[in-house]
Amino acid sequence: MSRPRSLRRDLSLGVALGVVGLWIAALLLAGAVLRHELNEVSDSVLQEASERILSLAVVELMNSDDEFAARRISPLGADEEYLTYAVYDAGGRVLLYSHDVHRKVFSGEPRLGFWDRHGYRLYGADAVSGAYRIAVAEPLKHRRETLLRTVAALAWPMAALLPLTVLWVWWLTRIRLRPMSRLSDAIRDRNETDLTSVVTEGLQLEFLPLADSVNRLMQRMSRALEAERAFTSSAAHELRTPIAAALAQVQRLVRELEREPQRQRARALEAELKRLARLAEKLLQLARAEGAGVLRKTESDLVPILVLTLDDFRHELTGRPLRVEMPDYAPSHIDPDAFGILVRNLIENALNHSPTGTPIDIALTASGKISVANDCRIVPPDRLTRLTQRFERGTTGGLGSGLGLAIAETISRAANGSLELFSPIPGQAGGFLAVFDPLGAKASAVRT
Repeated sequence: MSRPRSLRRDLSLGVALGVVGLWIAALLLAGAVLRHELNEVSDSVLQEASERILSLAVVELMNSDDEFAARRISPLGADEEYLTYAVYDAGGRVLLYSHDVHRKVFSGEPRLGFWDRHGYRLYGADAVSGAYRIAVAEPLKHRRETLLRTVAALAWPMAALLPLTVLWVWWLTRIRLRPMSRLSDAIRDRNETDLTSVVTEGLQLEFLPLADSVNRLMQRMSRALEAERAFTSSAAHELRTPIAAALAQVQRLVRELEREPQRQRARALEAELKRLARLAEKLLQLARAEGAGVLRKTESDLVPILVLTLDDFRHELTGRPLRVEMPDYAPSHIDPDAFGILVRNLIENALNHSPTGTPIDIALTASGKISVANDCRIVPPDRLTRLTQRFERGTTGGLGSGLGLAIAETISRAANGSLELFSPIPGQAGGFLAVFDPLGAKASAVRT
């Protein structure tokens, strides 16, 4: 599977490479224009120089007594001549030439106008009705060097500004895409119970349809989940009354029956009805756990809630010691009812899957972190990872419904906390430990 592409990287590279490409195209176009203008200016200078030199040469030659020997003009300085020239008579014989002239360039009959020969640009003109002609030559490499120096003078600032341009494009795309990153973070950090609309403040016009589509999808999912929770809650609530009535009738039937086989079957029916009543109660708790209202804006003390829950268990149980450690005050934003449901399910899970008579260790800290430990055989790692799933039971064969840890996990996620399961208990040879931390920023984890 290919790695997802980064929009920020694609925009930064695309814009930067586009700018570089446009700069190079502009530089090439500027070079072509400069070359054309440079050739025009140089040709104009070449033409003007030839006309001025020819007029002076004609005067010099007409006043000269030596008509046959070709004369060479002495240089004015040690520098190489930029322009070289040769003056001819009507028959093509050289009468006058400059100091650095290249005879190969000026060989043959001179032409009129512009022409190129052996890497030189030449211009020919005549005077005195064609009696005298001049050819002035300029090395083409001078023009190329001038063009390269001019283009380089334009290219160096562009090359110096290129890193700044890339940094500017990267910074600009990062700033402009920041609202989209915030939208992505807001969606990623939510759990399955938070289906409120995402905030689109500061989002660009192009991304608004995406945000609107996400919000509409969340609204549809919220309605579907609400309908499912309402059905589960209503069904469980409606079942409580007929189950309670049927259970009362069966208990009365147990007392009235005298023959043991029939009485034994009635007791089995009573046990199944009790299990069905517990399952209906768990479904009600699950519907509550999956609903809203797990967190509150104000803090409440968790110690009284734990005390009330433990009192209920002490009245219901005999011979099962509950060893408790708790502080005087444990503030938390978790809803008291939700915390009570979570604690009850953790303790019930420990009671259902531990040997009779063994103690249950319960510890609450001042930060609201609660742990419940019980003695049992070691839960295999593959099964331990599945215990928070619905209707998943352990290997002890207890009377649990398979929903207790799923309810606790749902509440912990809704409270932005973490539920960690350990088997064996750290530092011991066996046992099972469940730890709920309301301050846990990570998702629920399972450790062995």
